[in-house]
Amino acid sequence: MTQLERLWDSDIAYSFRRSPVAMVAAFVSLSIILAAVLAPWIAPHNPFDPGTLNLMDGFTPPGQPNAFTGNTYLLGTDNQGRDILSTMLYGARISLFVGFAAVMFAVVLGIGLGLLAGWRGGWVDSVLMRVADVQLSFPSILIALLIFGVARGFIPPSMREEVAIWVLIVSIGLSDWVQYARVVRGAAMVARRARNTCRPPA
Repeated sequence: MTQLERLWDSDIAYSFRRSPVAMVAAFVSLSIILAAVLAPWIAPHNPFDPGTLNLMDGFTPPGQPNAFTGNTYLLGTDNQGRDILSTMLYGARISLFVGFAAVMFAVVLGIGLGLLAGWRGGWVDSVLMRVADVQLSFPSILIALLIFGVARGFIPPSMREEVAIWVLIVSIGLSDWVQYARVVRGAAMVARRARNTCRPPA
């Protein structure tokens, strides 16, 4: 039996096939991801290119021709004449990138600190877990906003536009590392106790 057949016969795949809600959610999620990835090819316009904008197209109703230019937009336009559909497709690319990168940063940081706390123990574990406890007492969004605001204060104004996305990624990652660290810390402590138990006496 191949790996693909084993995956198809697994409990997860069976539960997924038996759940219409899960299949619809997966289809919608995949559609959004594909639309974001293929935005340069499927979007009617590039909202970041000022040369393609026409202020006369501003406030065009969805699906109706503009009174001045006669152009029609599926979801209408904003006050600067930017196509709403194209803006959503291009904006989804940024949103997905920030979300994925922030989660990966939080996972790497949380796993690393969790392993360090669980394996070393002692004062290292105490310090890291007290920091985690304090951070868990505040909503993640407030932590992210605090880190984002402090970071922007140290960045020169001329560089803020260039590094804004990366600062946002780091801010979100630093606000969400605690959950991963606590889980990994528990697993590391179990593995450390098992190793110490199985070690033959000197």
